Amino acid sequence: MHALLGEYDGVVGVNERHDQIPDDKLVRVGGPRFGLIVSKAVGNAVIRHRVARRLRHMCAQVLAEVAPGTDIVIRVLPGAAAASSEDLLRQLRGALRKLGAGTAAGARTGGPA
Repeated sequence: MHALLGEYDGVVGVNERHDQIPDDKLVRVGGPRFGLIVSKAVGNAVIRHRVARRLRHMCAQVLAEVAPGTDIVIRVLPGAAAASSEDLLRQLRGALRKLGAGTAAGARTGGPA
């Protein structure tokens, strides 16, 4: 997992085109943002998408624990396909702590310290 710190002040639409979406559907670019790299080594397309969905849900759970303006790229290893959700979440939080990308919010929200 890599964390990229940076400043963003732009605003783009979900599909990155301002002219095709209403103003209330705009998403502020900034962060924290998460990117997933799920290679074919993880499994077939069904398994890769299942793992990506699980990880997106976990990223939403730890969103409050990550400093604003942080970009995090998660490279999924083949073992993630068989890992439990609890194990993946524990590993994600551990990696965030190791990188220093997490904040003290995890302790306030009941996450592992």
